[in-house]
Amino acid sequence: MSNPVPASSAAREPARLDIYAPIHRALRLFMTDTLARVGALDVADPREVATVLEQLDALLELCRHHALLENRFVHPALEAAQPGASRRIDGEHVHHFEAIAALQADAAALRALPGAAAALRLYRQLALFVAENFVHMHAEETVHNPVLWAGYDDAAIAQLEQRIVAEVGPEQGALVLRWMTPALPPAERAARYVAMRAVIPPGAFVNLLDIARGALDARGWAKLSAALARRESVPA
Repeated sequence: MSNPVPASSAAREPARLDIYAPIHRALRLFMTDTLARVGALDVADPREVATVLEQLDALLELCRHHALLENRFVHPALEAAQPGASRRIDGEHVHHFEAIAALQADAAALRALPGAAAALRLYRQLALFVAENFVHMHAEETVHNPVLWAGYDDAAIAQLEQRIVAEVGPEQGALVLRWMTPALPPAERAARYVAMRAVIPPGAFVNLLDIARGALDARGWAKLSAALARRESVPA
């Protein structure tokens, strides 16, 4: 009798490095949280208006910078592996830059003269922006990743990711970590913090843990703390 053939050989293949997934998880959570806050905004509360619009400003700037980094680093790698692979997303990035500018103008108008009509306009336009970005990120994850995996090994993709991370300043890096931490599954979250602990000075790592503690609920923080304690107790 011949050996049975596995239902799917893909199940035996090691997972490839996905540089899109973690940042996209962070962006999706940041977008949906901000959208909900804009939708529920109390325009009669000046402090709430200021706080919510400050969060929106941070989101829009992060989205703009994220797209610029993809244009600068990821798209040339895609084009080298498969000419034309980044054409669609390049065009969508142009549209996103225009949408970001329009949203910033709407936010400025609401900040200058808070009112229900202005808030509703901003909410609707932000909802469209979020919806378009969800489709956009799905395309990057399902179309761009296979091009990267076919053209490069994981070491080369990791080097590409490191070049991107090097271009992110401390303030924006902290913002990304604040939203990425609760957006990741617990095992991936723990692995990321273990990796950071191995290369970051202890004092700086304590600051990162402070970000994690503020971003996670009690159960999430307990899981991360326990995972870090277990990894620390494992002999090298």
